[in-house]
Amino acid sequence: MKTKPTLIIVIFFLMVSYGFAQKKNDPVNIISGKVNISKYHNHNELNKMTKGELLVLYSERIEVIVNILPNIAFATKPGITMASLGIPETKDNKKALEENREASVDYFDSTVAFQKKILPYSDTRDLIAAILFYEETLKSLHTYNDFKTD
Repeated sequence: MKTKPTLIIVIFFLMVSYGFAQKKNDPVNIISGKVNISKYHNHNELNKMTKGELLVLYSERIEVIVNILPNIAFATKPGITMASLGIPETKDNKKALEENREASVDYFDSTVAFQKKILPYSDTRDLIAAILFYEETLKSLHTYNDFKTD
């Protein structure tokens, strides 16, 4: 009579392990992480903000740029996978994509750590100019496809 509960438990664990094993084969997006900003600003809006608020905006824009620009030849929006681009999903290609993702995260983390220490010393005018420049760069991604020719 102990055989039946044991068998049920074994079957349950096999089903659970099979379910988790399948998730490894899910397609991985080329672009991941934060890929958009909530609002674009003009010079007057930024002038009214405190330096702390500007520092947050600056970091958010850097995060989006770091997640998108290195992969712009592949995609400008999330949801694009290696398979959708016709790239074979080999072990080596998946490893290369994961290494690229890890490198982006490491770069962003070290950049933010540096910015938290040093960026507060920047001139507010320069900070505003940088935010506006980054926002214009991000806006230009909407016209990226215009540069493609058949």
